[in-house]
Amino acid sequence: MATTKAREDIKNDLKTLKEDLKVGAREEAAAIKGRASQARAQAELKADELRERARGYYADARVRGQAYYDDAHERFEEAQRYITERVQERPVQSTAIALGVGLVLGVLLAGRRR
Repeated sequence: MATTKAREDIKNDLKTLKEDLKVGAREEAAAIKGRASQARAQAELKADELRERARGYYADARVRGQAYYDDAHERFEEAQRYITERVQERPVQSTAIALGVGLVLGVLLAGRRR
């Protein structure tokens, strides 16, 4: 009879342990879910912060790029005006120089083909 009582006690203890494990597993799963939710919220905040920072960098780069483009465009137009004025001042000399440069380039390029 003591053996039967001991078996019953062991069965009850195992049943209680099993229920405790189920409850513990549920609680741990809920805690993990909560931590995962928290981590996701933090990741979303960080992503938003990085997105805003990237937008700022893009805006700065765009402004700088536009400034460089405007500067280069202005210098190109200035060089074009300068060359046009020089050609108009000395058309024969300009034509001779252009002919000479073309001849030299033609000889150099023709020499490479052989």
